[in-house]
Amino acid sequence: MRFTELDVAGAVLVSPERHEDERGHFARTWCAEEFAEHGLDTRVAQASVSFNHRAGTLRGMHWQDRAAPELKLVRCTRGAVLDVIVDVRPESPTYLAHAAVELNEDNGVALHVPAGVAHGFLTRRDATEILYQMTTRYTPAAARGARWNDPAFGISWPAEPVVINERDRTYPDYEVA
Repeated sequence: MRFTELDVAGAVLVSPERHEDERGHFARTWCAEEFAEHGLDTRVAQASVSFNHRAGTLRGMHWQDRAAPELKLVRCTRGAVLDVIVDVRPESPTYLAHAAVELNEDNGVALHVPAGVAHGFLTRRDATEILYQMTTRYTPAAARGARWNDPAFGISWPAEPVVINERDRTYPDYEVA
């Protein structure tokens, strides 16, 4: 696996090294030893799947607060997304910086999202599925969010969402610390 640091402190793109032959390909996507060698948390307490029917579906921006910090490893197993993170940790040297990466079934890369960093995505294809591995269990009382197009973040989304739920559409503006 290859580990590439992004512009948000602690965020890493994890790229598999594929071995191809006449059958297709094989690639390791998780190795506790390699993750630890790169200073990444190796705990996995929960895994979840997000399936999205339509291209243009937007989910985010979500994170859990300090009461139940949640680190995520996010991979697109079917379809494609523009995956976006925003550093909402006031003490971070990259506070309010964001990064956007294409995750899709073809490239197989995963995004390591540090705890306290907002996460969201816009699907680029119909029938897109995302696999999450998290270091802690989802805690509804610790769930936080900000509007996907909040001006404090300055994210240039490639398109307006076609499908977005009421909660994600109506989050209040993020309060800059």
